[in-house]
This record gives sequence, C-alpha cells and structure tokens, in this order.
Amino acid sequence: MLLLRKIQKSDPQKISQAFLSQGWNKPISQYEQYYEYQETGKRDIIIAELDGDFAGYLTIKWQSDYLPFQEKEIPEIVDFNVLKKYQRHGIGTRLMDEAENRIQKVSDFAGIGFGVYKDYGAAQILYIKRGYIPDGRGLVKDSISLKKGDSVTVDDSIVFCLVKKLKKD
Repeated sequence: MLLLRKIQKSDPQKISQAFLSQGWNKPISQYEQYYEYQETGKRDIIIAELDGDFAGYLTIKWQSDYLPFQEKEIPEIVDFNVLKKYQRHGIGTRLMDEAENRIQKVSDFAGIGFGVYKDYGAAQILYIKRGYIPDGRGLVKDSISLKKGDSVTVDDSIVFCLVKKLKKD
C-alpha cells in the first residue's frame, strides 16, 4: 500500500541511505534541511512509502528562486525523486497528484524544472504528459535564464522550466 506523508525528524538517515544504496549521493544534511523547511512553512516535503519502505519524495517550494515564478507567485515543485526500484509503479504520478492538489489551493499554476541531459529523460516525459509546457524563457542556470552566447557546463544546475495551469477557467 502506498502512503504519502510529510517528512519526519527520523527520516533523513533512512532517505540518504536508500539513495546511497542505488549509487546516488544525497547527504543526510539535505533532508535535515528539508525537515526544517517544512517546519517553517518554506516547503512541503511529501514522502512516499510503499508497504512501509521509503520509495521517493518531492518538495513544493512555496516561493520559487526563479524570478518569473516569483513574480507570478507560482509555487515550484523541486527535487522530485523516486528510487529506481520503485519507478514505473505509479509512485511519481501519485506524488505529483498530491503536489498539484496542494498547490491549486493557493495558485492557478504550478511550476517545475527538469534537467536537460539523459538522466532526466523519464522526468521530461512525465511532466509533458501531465500537461506542463515550457515557460518560454529557454534554459536556466541557477534560476537565471541563459542568453545566446553563454557558455555553461551541462550539470544539475541547468534546467528547463515549465508551468501547468491547474484550475479551469
């Protein structure tokens, strides 16, 4: 059975270890910070557990660092991860459904960004299938739109930002 819940103070070690076991370095301190963000209202952290085992999470950043989202008060879904062994089981879809339901209580739109290299292929497909469309500002590095001629190294700081209208007119 899938359970969606908020992050708890006891979760950081367990989450970090789960990602380490699949070769991803996600430090305990990241999840300790997420717990603090949740407690202060800066973010909602939604944890997915399948039959009692940690399966993935996402965060909702209520005030985005990305200026075009800030200006329109569009909350941003940030740092969305499902463990490899639980991918393609509907967990990501359920996490996104929950995030969009929470966001639409305060905004007509949700924002999201995805990495631009192959590792993000599944996320790119998921977001497009869910109705997210490009915001029209091109590639973004560390929340700042890139301009023609900019030189960058393609890494996790390079994203493509999208928006989705959540409420029907």
